[in-house]
Amino acid sequence: MDIHLTTADIQAFQKARLLVVGDVMLDRYWFGDTERISPEAPVPVVLVSKDDERLGGAANVARNAASVGAQISILGVVGDDEPGRRVEQLLEAQGVKSYLQRDPNLPTTVKLRVVARQQQLIRLDFEKAPTHEALLNKLEQFQSLLTNVDAVVFSDYGKGGLTHVTQMIEAAKAAGKVVLVDPKGDDYSKYQAASIITPNRSELREVVGRWKDEADLTARAQALREQLKLTALLLTRSEEGMSLFTADGVEHVKAQAREVFDVSGAGDTVIATMAVAMAAGWPAAKAMLLANKAGGIVVGKLGTATVSLEELQ
Repeated sequence: MDIHLTTADIQAFQKARLLVVGDVMLDRYWFGDTERISPEAPVPVVLVSKDDERLGGAANVARNAASVGAQISILGVVGDDEPGRRVEQLLEAQGVKSYLQRDPNLPTTVKLRVVARQQQLIRLDFEKAPTHEALLNKLEQFQSLLTNVDAVVFSDYGKGGLTHVTQMIEAAKAAGKVVLVDPKGDDYSKYQAASIITPNRSELREVVGRWKDEADLTARAQALREQLKLTALLLTRSEEGMSLFTADGVEHVKAQAREVFDVSGAGDTVIATMAVAMAAGWPAAKAMLLANKAGGIVVGKLGTATVSLEELQ
């Protein structure tokens, strides 16, 4: 089922105000050619010819939401270093209002990918959990930012930036905001009472175990949704599309058939599109159709990419 955006929809999207909170990172790419094996070790030698930098993690969610036209703010922790300043520059270029805490004891999380002939050869991660003080400052700032937004997205990459997510969800719900969570890990109790969580298949399996068939999946997903007091659970299923579990039952949408080039960051695109649509007043089932369309477009692009309003139209 295709979905079309009206002029009124686009105006509502542009008025939607979103706060993204979570693990902010910088994705770096080194592209080159490899024609020989190193004499020092049995590894390819890559002659780097160009590089690229993109926003990653929660910053990629913010960038995706901004590219769909909404007004976006981001709260997170970065290091007082060159990658941290680069993240702030890139956010500013995307029109995202940044409220990033700078922690001098922390290196900004960087994922460096070396790519040769369209193949990723290695990924190097630079990361460290933020300090307790930086996180407490963030919690205070979160309270003050809540008043001016319609929806909050928590983007959890398990890097320690969402230590206080339970209190943040409580505050956001008390303020009447739509709360979306992209979860991590095997303990979802910290996301209790969120409006919607968006795990993929392997993330959900980690929490509810393997399911035998669709009926078993539905039973497990609904039990988790009720236990966590969620309004909805959106399961993203790659080539199988998406399933939305609510008190009214389950709704499925098929994946948009297209050539898959790169799935990195597709989950960020899905939750960002979902959040903007819900902040604009769309019901979850309708928002899922648009998020599915956005996810289908973004997997046809290399690296963490975004989808524009024009492409969604």
